[in-house]
Amino acid sequence: MTFWNNIYSNFDPIAFDLGFISVHWYGIMYVLALVTALGAAKYFMKKDKLSITDKVLDNYFIWIEVGIILGARVGYILFYDPNTLYYLTQPWQMFNPFTDGEFVGIRGMSYHGAIIGFLVANILFKYRYKKENIWELLDLVAIAAPIGYVFGRIGNFLNQELVGRYTEVSWGIYVDGVLRHPSQLYEAFLEGVVVFFLLYMYRKRKKFSGELIALYGVLYSLARFVAEFWRQPDVQIGFVYGGWMSMGQLLSLLMILASLVLYIYLLKNSKK
Repeated sequence: MTFWNNIYSNFDPIAFDLGFISVHWYGIMYVLALVTALGAAKYFMKKDKLSITDKVLDNYFIWIEVGIILGARVGYILFYDPNTLYYLTQPWQMFNPFTDGEFVGIRGMSYHGAIIGFLVANILFKYRYKKENIWELLDLVAIAAPIGYVFGRIGNFLNQELVGRYTEVSWGIYVDGVLRHPSQLYEAFLEGVVVFFLLYMYRKRKKFSGELIALYGVLYSLARFVAEFWRQPDVQIGFVYGGWMSMGQLLSLLMILASLVLYIYLLKNSKK
């Protein structure tokens, strides 16, 4: 497995260079994540004969993608970036892709920040279009999102970021001379494939609208909590509790709690 162990030494994260801008594999994977998630949503919309139109779904996805991108970036600044105060006093710099005149892209996105942006976008969408059954759309997202998420984590792997912890397993990847778990791929499997499979198998048994998105919150968070044991904590933060809990695990616990509260709320409302 020598080639695999040293794949980062033989792989360029830049897919191609246009001269004025470099296109990274991470960006390509991100586009694939969006396209596959939307494609999956349209497929299940028709397969399960949901009362949603293509026009509504396309419009909805634009709203939530804007919310996700803004939330992911702002969330990273608030939760992980060591220069939070700098960005809060100069918020326009959060989305500045240039450093000292050189294009470096926008680096640093937070999944949990993306969730907050996603929720805000849903509230605004419902208010703007008076969409009463927003929960039907959210249940559709719960099925489609994990599929796109697989590509997102593969993008992290190809971009050589969010690396794993030190290991001696034969399938480890050398990062700056240190053998580490390919934790991004573990996350792609646990948070993407496994979560999708469980929700796909359960979707026809759901008892009320919104149940799938609440379950997604619990399942994703559990998968993320487990996967974090193989992922190297952010160097600027380290462990946030007990010498073992990472920021990602702490935020996942909070997301589990919020998802359970949502589940109970929707369950009670469905019985009224």
